Amino acid sequence: MAQPLMPHATASWLVENTALSFEQIAEFCGLHILEVQAIADDTAATKYTGRDPVHAHELSVEAIRKGEADADYRMTMLK
Repeated sequence: MAQPLMPHATASWLVENTALSFEQIAEFCGLHILEVQAIADDTAATKYTGRDPVHAHELSVEAIRKGEADADYRMTMLK
């Protein structure tokens, strides 16, 4: 499965700017859920500058909205 170019930075942006679950973010970014939790808790070794996956054409706003509405929805990278 394709992953964002900068998965930790993308996860940081998704945590800060969406209501997606940590599980959804972890799966989309190819990270472990505990890494996403650490990013959310600011306990990661470094603070990542967020990278907008919509602006990078990796994810659509519609996919984010679907994910926010349905915790079972799994987002995929745009081609």
